[in-house]
Amino acid sequence: MADAYLTPPSLAYAENFLAEDEVMAAARSRGTEMGCTPISPAGGATLRLLATLVSAKAVVEVGTGAGVSGLWLLGGMREDGVLTTVDTEAEHQRAAKQAFRDAGVGPNRYRLINGAAGEVLPRLTDGAYDLVFVDADKTGYSDYYEQAVRLLRPGGVVAFDNVLWHDRVADPNARDTDTVALRELGKAVREDSRLTSALLPVGDGVLVAAKH
Repeated sequence: MADAYLTPPSLAYAENFLAEDEVMAAARSRGTEMGCTPISPAGGATLRLLATLVSAKAVVEVGTGAGVSGLWLLGGMREDGVLTTVDTEAEHQRAAKQAFRDAGVGPNRYRLINGAAGEVLPRLTDGAYDLVFVDADKTGYSDYYEQAVRLLRPGGVVAFDNVLWHDRVADPNARDTDTVALRELGKAVREDSRLTSALLPVGDGVLVAAKH
């Protein structure tokens, strides 16, 4: 195993390398109050970069939260791009809609779907999306992963948040349901011949994979 190169101060520096604006900070605060922890600033910046790199026009997000990740994604998407974001909590989507409105994002740029991702994703079109981002119930990640591969065009990217799960995934003694699910997801994505993947140590861990 390779030596660890990053120290906590370096990780903290990387996390705060890009500052969030007032709209993003307000959305983050609302998310924290509602109990839906938003993606970290560095994780959000990663999403924006990925959306820019694939020139994303059509993006699916599983787990709307308070709109923080949605704002980062929209910031990297094409001006005519549309974000489809799915969440079971109507309160979360109302908060996200407020965040989008505060950021000056027009209603034609996003589609809020209130429902379970396991029921919504199968209804979306094969190969029609440039990027899929997942930040929802961890035990559902494996199902969302298979759906994401189906939804992505060749060259499209899927990203999963929280894949290090508060240092528990790396701890072989941690055997709770969420940790085991995330560990199995990482192995499945790593070994999937349809994908090229990398695990990024930003925030709580972001697993990224591109479809061949």
